[in-house]
Parts: sequence; C-alpha cells; structure tokens
Amino acid sequence: MNALRINSRTLCAIPLWVALTLVTGPSAHAAGNFYQQHNLVADLAGVADHADSNLVNAWGVAFNPFGPVWVANSGTGTSTLYDGKGTVSPLVVQIPTPTSLTGGNPTGIVYNGSSGFVVSSGGISGASRFIFATEDGVIAGWASSVDQTHAIRVIDNSASTGAVYKGLALGAGGNGSLLYAADFHNNRIDVFDGTFKPVTLSTGAFSDPSLPPGFAPFGLQTINGNLYVSYAMQDDAKHDDVKGDGLGYVNVFGPNGELVKRVVSAGKLNAPWGMALASAGFGKFANRLLVGNFGDGKINAYDLASGEFVGQLSGANDSPIQIDGLWGLAFGNGFANQPVNTLFFAAGPGGEQQGLYGRIDMVAGEPSTECLLDWAEKTYPSLFPKADGPTVTVSVYTARHYTGTNSYLGISSVDNHVYYKSKDGQLQDEGPVSFWLPQAGCQ
Repeated sequence: MNALRINSRTLCAIPLWVALTLVTGPSAHAAGNFYQQHNLVADLAGVADHADSNLVNAWGVAFNPFGPVWVANSGTGTSTLYDGKGTVSPLVVQIPTPTSLTGGNPTGIVYNGSSGFVVSSGGISGASRFIFATEDGVIAGWASSVDQTHAIRVIDNSASTGAVYKGLALGAGGNGSLLYAADFHNNRIDVFDGTFKPVTLSTGAFSDPSLPPGFAPFGLQTINGNLYVSYAMQDDAKHDDVKGDGLGYVNVFGPNGELVKRVVSAGKLNAPWGMALASAGFGKFANRLLVGNFGDGKINAYDLASGEFVGQLSGANDSPIQIDGLWGLAFGNGFANQPVNTLFFAAGPGGEQQGLYGRIDMVAGEPSTECLLDWAEKTYPSLFPKADGPTVTVSVYTARHYTGTNSYLGISSVDNHVYYKSKDGQLQDEGPVSFWLPQAGCQ
C-alpha cells in the first residue's frame, strides 16, 4: 500500500497464498455481512448510473420472470423497464386516467402469467401481462398484442366510490385467480376475479377489529399464498398517508379475506408500503419479512412467523440505509443481471417530485473490513483493480482476489494485520488494521 514493505512475516496459521487457493472451493464461505445501496436509474443526471426523465415518483416494482423489471412511475403516468445494471429499455407504457389514455398515477403493479385478466381494444384481445392500480381509482392491464405502448383501462371507480388505489396484489382464492386493490380512501380492499369482475367475499373479510381508527390499507404483497397488508394513517382528506414513528401496522390474511394474524404493530414502522420475503441468500436477514417505510426510508426486518423485529438493513457504517420516498421492494428474478439475492427498490424522493430505482446487495465481510478494502482499491487501482468476486473468509483470512494482477489483499484474524500477496507469491505484512483504518476514514 503506501510504501509497501516486504516483510514475509509467517503466521502460525495456514499461509495466505495457500488459503486463498481454496477461495473458489467448497471450504470457502461468506464472512459477516452488511448491505450496500447502489443507485441504478434516476430522473436527474449524476444521481445514478443512468438517467431517465420518465422515472418520477417511482412506486411499484414487478418482474417479468424472464425479463427486465417494470416500474410504475406515478409522477409521469408511465411504466418503464430496466435491467439489473439500470440499462433503460426504449419501451415506455402509458397509464390511463378515468378519461384519458395517458396521465394516470400508477402505484401498485403486478405481473400476471395466467390466461385471465383479458383486455381488449380495437377488436383485439389478450391476457394482461402487467396490471396497474392508480390513485385515480383505475385498474388497467397491459397486453403487448393489444397495445404495445398503452395499458387498457378496465375498472374505473373514481366516480362511484372515489377509490384511491395505493397497492395491488395477485393471488388465488376460492374464486380462482384474484386481484386485490388497496383502496386507501375508503379503508377497504377491493377484490376482482380473472375477468375483472368484483368479487363479494364473506362479511368481515379483510377486516381487523383491533386496528386503531384512522388506519387504512396502504401496501399489498402476496407471500406464501397469503395476502400481507400494510396500513398507514390517513390524512384529513383520506388521500395520503401521515408520516410518523410507530404509525403503521402489518396484517396477514388468507386469500378469501380471513384474518390470520397481526404481524407487526407500530414499533419501527413509519407509513410502511413495500414488503418482500427475503431470499435464502440475503445474509443475516435471509427468509425474513422485509417492510420498507415510506415515512423514513428505512427497511425493517421481521421474523415471518412471530413478527419479532430483528433489525434494519444497514450499510458499512452500521447505520440504517435510508432511501428518501421509499416505495416498492422486490428481489430479482435471476435474469438480465437481476440476481435472486439482490433487493431492488423504487422511490419518489424530494417530496415525490423525483425518482430513483436501485438495488441493495448483501456484502460479505465486516463493515470496517469492507470499508478498508474498498479504500485500498480506490487509492491503489494499479495494485488492486476491481475484485473478481466478493470478500470471502478462508481459514483465518478475510480477503479479496484480483485477477488483473493475480494478487490478494486480506486481513488475518490471528493478529488483525493487513496482508498483501503479490503475483510472485510474496506475502507482505502491511501492518495492523488499526494503523490503516484512520487513513482510510473507516471506523
């Protein structure tokens, strides 16, 4: 690093060059972990890797199982498509209002893989592949064979009930495929069958007598066949949410509206909307229920069975990740650079006047270790070009491998020193971690 010293200090433990030949073998395992936010697309240049002016108040997120993500942009009345690197698709889908083919305010979005939920226009019909809910009280479906660039309005409850749909989910109940829409204004969940006809469920469906007054269904997510419903406090107009610590609840219902249980009450919730079941490879929060707060931008993790709070997604500095205007959460589909263990998000920062789409990855290694290794890569790029894989722990070493220079940089748990192995196999002790952390600005 700065004035590299060739010390060749030999530890009592297995040598670094021997240990690191096992990095790709079965003995290698992930180190401790934290989470890293990466902004892929924003409406403004310089905020993310790519810019897209259509991405304003990015809300719902839905994956085509074999293609790019679809994001509902409430601020521009559109839906836009991106891959896992943020590459912008040329396709832009317009979302309708009650009276126009464009200009809607989409919120929730779902992917439909069935032959149901057919839309028609100009004598052509086809199954909706993506379905949208809007704050205008409209449900619209998109089928490429019907209209490539417009979603087709199929339900309009703007005049009849004044519906304000904030969330959308797809499931299956006693009536077959069901579409659920969270009507925030009327404090209810509207249900539709595969032909977009209203479904009448039993008395008391989707109700919770213990829910405090003033809270209404806000976000919806189908998990393991049940419907998870997040609740936010209504403002005086019953159109928007009220932000505040502890203002939120999460319930789980069966597909026909029977209350299964209260999952989360108040606590860390703050106008919760996005929900996702973490993948098995998502580090310490694997298989946990993740609930994103629109109110403060934090992502809470809960035990799925008990509802116990187990933490918040935090970055390298051990502080919670906060995403202004956080809305949708969804794990990747394994296609188009969208890993199944990566959490993707959409947000409407700046008071919902801007837009952001990005990803959150689990990073192996302790936060201070990752911070130090990141600093070394940025400060000495000729020695440490971009690592060819994640940080791993092998024997007593936490290290990264650099194919470009065939070198390694790591930290030993035996003496907490930094070690560098050059391409000629020379092992160098670069001194204690405590010496380098202040220089790197790491804690």
